[in-house]
Amino acid sequence: MTQAYDYDLIALGAGSGGLSIVERAASYGQRCAVVERGAIGGTCVNVGCVPKKIMWFAANLAHVVEDAGGYGYDLSKNGFDWSQLIAKRESYISGINSWYHGYMKELGIDEIVGEASFVDANTVVVNGQQYSAKHIAIATGTQPGLPDIPGVEYAITSDGFFELEQQPDRVAIAGSGYIAVELAGVLNSLGSQVTLFLRKNHVLGEFDSLLKTTLFEALEKSGVELRTQCQITGIVRGDSGLLSVEDNRGLGLENVDQVIYAIGRVPEAGTLNLSNAGLEANQRGYIETDFYQCTSQAHIFALGDITGRAPLTPVAIAAGRRLADRLYDNQVDRHLDYNLIPSVVFSHPPIGTIGATEEEARAEFGDRVSIYQTRFNAMYNAISGHDVPTAMKLVCLDDEEKIIGCHLIGPAIDEMLQGFAVAIRMGACKKDFDDTVAIHPTSSEELVTMRRP
Repeated sequence: MTQAYDYDLIALGAGSGGLSIVERAASYGQRCAVVERGAIGGTCVNVGCVPKKIMWFAANLAHVVEDAGGYGYDLSKNGFDWSQLIAKRESYISGINSWYHGYMKELGIDEIVGEASFVDANTVVVNGQQYSAKHIAIATGTQPGLPDIPGVEYAITSDGFFELEQQPDRVAIAGSGYIAVELAGVLNSLGSQVTLFLRKNHVLGEFDSLLKTTLFEALEKSGVELRTQCQITGIVRGDSGLLSVEDNRGLGLENVDQVIYAIGRVPEAGTLNLSNAGLEANQRGYIETDFYQCTSQAHIFALGDITGRAPLTPVAIAAGRRLADRLYDNQVDRHLDYNLIPSVVFSHPPIGTIGATEEEARAEFGDRVSIYQTRFNAMYNAISGHDVPTAMKLVCLDDEEKIIGCHLIGPAIDEMLQGFAVAIRMGACKKDFDDTVAIHPTSSEELVTMRRP
């Protein structure tokens, strides 16, 4: 006798991963529900990719005004209205939220508002109501982490950054990863005074050395104060409401409007009562899966940031859709290949990367690795008089020089990498790039004209 369930699939979390799997499953005729305690769309739509990119666009416009003089325009900055930008940003996000609600209804997917926890391996409870499903997908994501230091309650995270109603004049940012350098670049470009506290001597620790070094120099040149080997040890709020920052080097920082922590994110699995479903998180709090997104329970899956693997919105979307294809469309080997995933950091200037860094490649393959790289000032910047570095590196392997890594930094590379990523995933070699006719004059042509130093 077949057991009756309320749903064929329940997704826990209405972010990129959860929405992608229920949307695809519903297209195959499955009865689906998605559980979410916050705003639909998750981190990416509400406090991540989308609002971040809008802020980045605004910051870039500040540079355009500066650049215009080099092209003969007589322009000046007559003020910047933070509140107007925030209002338009939030209106845009609200439109996405509304569209999602309508789309879920159109597809027949039930939205369950609240926090889910497992009752057993096929049942969750939300606000006292139980719901059962043949398959359950955990896509609860992560949240920003905070350290245990005196006065940390006066600090905010990236979530708090997107709640700011006024632009802070002076900001201390702790962190060296994606989010830290992106926020530092945006705030600095919009006119805030920014101090970046770095635990080590560099930014973007796991990235290729060319990218780390070039971005570090660009941030420093732009006016961001970089404090290396420096960690915040305490935060004090004065009578005026302004903050004072204490650090391990005794440098200190006074009259700070905001302290922003961007030191990493922690998994959102603690309230799920995983043990009731026969599951457990690993030591870091993530839910481990195989490449088919399977957990230790055959009918329970996990995808997106909660797995601790490639925490990027398009990764969660791709994993969710492929999982639904496998479960409900008989695509028996359908799964996401986690190799050669391209990504972009919306820093100033932006970074694009795919594949092995030079350091990783040399550690694994030694002398079998060949490197091609270039560094220049793009034509746009040469005329504007606002020097912004562009640097590129190809990491190649063996005599055929198969491209196993591509690392870019500079204006417009955020729109440049996608097409090259397709070629690299298809197994392109250096000769394939060499045999491609360049598009001139562009920065991207440098990738098909590079020669060894």
